Amino acid sequence: MAEFIEIGENGARRRIAVEARAATERPLDPPIVWLGGFRSDMRGGKAERLDAYAARTGRACVRFDYMGHGESSGRFEDGTISLWLEDALAVIARFVGRPPILVGSSMGGWIALLVARALAGTASAPAGMVLIAPAADFTERLMWAHFPKAIRETIEREGVYAAPSEYGEPTPITRALIEDGRRHLLMDGPIVTGCPVHILQGMQDPDVPWRHVTETMEAMASDSVTMTLVKDGDHRLSREEDLDRLEAAVARMIETAGEG
Repeated sequence: MAEFIEIGENGARRRIAVEARAATERPLDPPIVWLGGFRSDMRGGKAERLDAYAARTGRACVRFDYMGHGESSGRFEDGTISLWLEDALAVIARFVGRPPILVGSSMGGWIALLVARALAGTASAPAGMVLIAPAADFTERLMWAHFPKAIRETIEREGVYAAPSEYGEPTPITRALIEDGRRHLLMDGPIVTGCPVHILQGMQDPDVPWRHVTETMEAMASDSVTMTLVKDGDHRLSREEDLDRLEAAVARMIETAGEG
C-alpha cells in the first residue's frame, strides 16, 4: 500500500504516492529507484517486475508517481519537468539516502539524467543507471521540433494542444511544459552521470527513435555506457523477454556497483 509525502509550496503543494520496499537480506546493495515515463505510473509491468525482483532478492526498491500521475495528487496538465524532477529528488532524499541504481523509462530516463546532475558530488549520487528508451530533451527534440506550424500556433495561442495518443485519451501538451523543458535540455552539451549506464532500446520504437537514443549516448562521452538494441522491440519493452532483459540489466548494474 502506498504512503504519501507532501512536497512543494503554496499552489505547487502536492501529495506524492510512494511504494518503498526495505531491504531484508541485502541492506548494503544500492536501492533500486524506478522513474516512470510520461503519463505512466508505478503500477506498470516494468515497475512491478523490479519490485518483485527486489522482494525475491531481499533488496530495497522505491517507486512513486509524479504529480498528476497514478495515485499522486494534482492535474497532469499542470506538470512540468521541473516539478517532476522535484518529485524525484524529494523521494530519493526521503526514502533512499545513499547511492541508488536509477531505472528510468522514457521521460524517466531524462529525469534520471537530471537527478544525476543535481546529486553529483553528494552522498546520494547514483551508483548506476539502467535507462529504457531514454527520452532526453523530448519536449524540444521529439515534440516541438516535429510539430507542424498549426500545432505550435495552437500551443502558443491557447496554451495547450490535445495530442492524439495510441495509449488512450489525448495527451495535453502545454506551453508551460514546452517552455519549462527548455530549462533542462542536456543534449547540446556533454552529459555527465558519474556512473555506469546501460540503455535498453527498441528499434521499432515510434515514440523515442533509436537514433535519438544513440545521440544521447554519444553525448555521454565521459561515462561507461552500454546499449542493448532490441531489433523487434517497441517503446514499452514490456513483453516477458523484455522484462527478463530489464531484470538482468539491473542485476548486473548492482553487481557492477558492488565491484566499484
